[in-house]
Amino acid sequence: MILDVVYDTFIDGMRLLPFLFLTYLAMECLEHWTGGKMQAVVRKSGKAGPAIGGVLGVFPQCGFSAAAANLYAGRIVTVGTLIAVFLSTSDEMLPIMISENVGISMIGKLLLIKVLFAIAAGFLVDALFRGKEEPQIEHLCERQHCHCERGIWRSAFSHTWRIFLYIIAVSLVLNFAIALIGEETLSTVVMNKPALSLFVSALVGMIPNCASSVILTQLYLGGVLSAGALMAGLLSGSGVGFLVLLRVNEDKKESLRIFGLLYVLGVVGGALIQFLGVRF
Repeated sequence: MILDVVYDTFIDGMRLLPFLFLTYLAMECLEHWTGGKMQAVVRKSGKAGPAIGGVLGVFPQCGFSAAAANLYAGRIVTVGTLIAVFLSTSDEMLPIMISENVGISMIGKLLLIKVLFAIAAGFLVDALFRGKEEPQIEHLCERQHCHCERGIWRSAFSHTWRIFLYIIAVSLVLNFAIALIGEETLSTVVMNKPALSLFVSALVGMIPNCASSVILTQLYLGGVLSAGALMAGLLSGSGVGFLVLLRVNEDKKESLRIFGLLYVLGVVGGALIQFLGVRF
């Protein structure tokens, strides 16, 4: 069991490396080469961020959620864009459904609803809570002691390596906890609370581990969960995105508020699916 947990954690972490490195490399390029003019362009185009984030986040795995967390910590993207990516991210849901030979129409409908809800929620969050902070890439560098003066490649590698080790360490603890508790136990918790299925599913979905999306998807395909409960769990889940945000964002209370908002939006999204009688 120990070897399996270590192996799975390492493989999941390796899948994130390209996303993390490219994100930090892009941020370093933005900071070193473009200057104020390019930052002004980024700020102006940021109004469309939730739409772009909602679409990019729907791709399988949680690389984009980790990338969005870093970009938000540097204030390159808005909080609405971050929320849109987190809501759109489905982690292992898509691979599981494909492996179970689920129809394309069902998958397409589910993903489309997730994307549309993520985009709408992102724009709403920006309208209500968007701040007027300047990009803070240099502050992010100072906090992580990446020594940007040594060059963008070395600096990007330094950022990536630090976050990679952090993700591996936290994921190991979570994976061991889930292995000891058992995925069957988590499944039972969801199944035994039908009246509270939306709230429980959203809570399970927030576990920063791929097991949560796997459990929710399998329970839905097995006829145990409703479409609303599935949507609540998949919307609230952001993969390791929240772990990265908690690590790189200077305002920890803000990170926790974003986490709470994500949970509320997950429950609301699931409730809408339930109320409208949507079936996948």
